[in-house]
Amino acid sequence: MSDWLEHSEQVEVPVAIQTAWDLWSDLELMPQWMGWIDSVEVLKDKPELSRWTLSGGGLTFTWLSRILKEIPNQIIQWESVDGLPNRGAIRFYDRKHDTSVVKLTVAYRIPGAVGSIMDNLFLGKLVEANLKDDLNRFRDYATQHQS
Repeated sequence: MSDWLEHSEQVEVPVAIQTAWDLWSDLELMPQWMGWIDSVEVLKDKPELSRWTLSGGGLTFTWLSRILKEIPNQIIQWESVDGLPNRGAIRFYDRKHDTSVVKLTVAYRIPGAVGSIMDNLFLGKLVEANLKDDLNRFRDYATQHQS
């Protein structure tokens, strides 16, 4: 038995929603602001699929991810189809004066009750801190690369 553990963070980005969308929807750019992602490769023959590599603490994880839902300037939703079990969504909210809010929700599965205990003790705080750092780096990246 396993449970899905979910975490969300958001950040206000001082760029138009189109700029935020354009940067985030180019999946191969993600290692520029996501410190724990080493690489993302969109498969040329199946662009809805991408191969991800994550490393940390001397461990490396890979997975194949599929885009489930994509609505421009609103949402990109995904799930892994092999490798590290994960799913989530990135949502975009338009604000006045060329500002947008970007909200990232990530869920992952750890087998058994151990996952819930680890999440409550330290893993959840670590994941949330990493998501927040990644979103802050995205804000800085988007500000420097706006059109």
